[in-house]
Amino acid sequence: MVIAGIALVLLGAGLMVAEAHLPTYGILGLLGLVSLVVGGAVAVDASGGGAALVVIVALVLALVAGVALFAMAKGVAGVSRRRSRTGAEALVGHVGVVRHELEPVGQVFVDGALWRAQPCWEDGSENHLREGDHVVVERVKGLTLGVRRAEEWELEV
Repeated sequence: MVIAGIALVLLGAGLMVAEAHLPTYGILGLLGLVSLVVGGAVAVDASGGGAALVVIVALVLALVAGVALFAMAKGVAGVSRRRSRTGAEALVGHVGVVRHELEPVGQVFVDGALWRAQPCWEDGSENHLREGDHVVVERVKGLTLGVRRAEEWELEV
C-alpha cells in the first residue's frame, strides 16, 4: 500500500508539471492536487503513521500544491490578457504617416512598412488625410488599416 501512495504522489507531481505546460485550464492541476493529497495520506497511513499525522501531511501537501497551482493560474491569466505584439493586430494604436492621399483608400507608412489604409470615420465631416499627415491606426481589417488623424499628444510620445 505504501508503494501505491508513492505512485499517487509521483502521478500528482507529474500532473502538476503537465498543467504548467499544457492548456488544460486547471483540470490536470486539480487532478494532480487531489492525487498528491490522497497519495501522501495513503503512504503515511500504510507506513504506520497515526490519524493526526495523516491529516497533517494531507493538509501540508494540499497547501503547497494549492499555492503552486494558484501561482500557475495567475501567471497564465496575466499572459492571456496581454495585447498582441506581432502581426497586423499589433499595429492598433501605432502612429504612421500618409504616403498617398486617402481618397477613400491610400497608403500609410507604419512601423517600417507601407499599408493600404482608409479613414475609419463613417461620415464625410472630417477633412481628407493628405500626404505627410500623421495618423493613428484604429483597426485592422484584412490588409487594410482604418486610420484617423493623430492628435498633438500622440505625436509627442
